[in-house]
Amino acid sequence: MILYFTGWQDAKENVAKHIDWTRMVYNDMKPYISKNPREAYVNYRDLDLGMNNNSNTSFVHVKTKVDPDNFFRHKQSIPPLPLHMR
Repeated sequence: MILYFTGWQDAKENVAKHIDWTRMVYNDMKPYISKNPREAYVNYRDLDLGMNNNSNTSFVHVKTKVDPDNFFRHKQSIPPLPLHMR
C-alpha cells in the first residue's frame, strides 16, 4: 500500500512544484505496483483500478439503505438502486 502525500506551510509557495513532485514519485513507483490485474488491499480503494463491477444485490441494497443519495461515491463505489426500483 502506498500513500502519496505532500504538504507545505506557506500558502504563497508554488503549489505546482509540490503537485509535480507527487506525480513524479507516483510515476517512479509504477514499476513496483501489481499489474494484470491491478490489485489493492480490501479496504483501500485505488481509484486507478477503474470501475467497480460488483453487482452483488445484497451490497446494493445495503448501499441504498445507508447512502440513498450516493454521497460517498467514486469510480469503485457500489451505486444505490435507481429510484424506480426502491
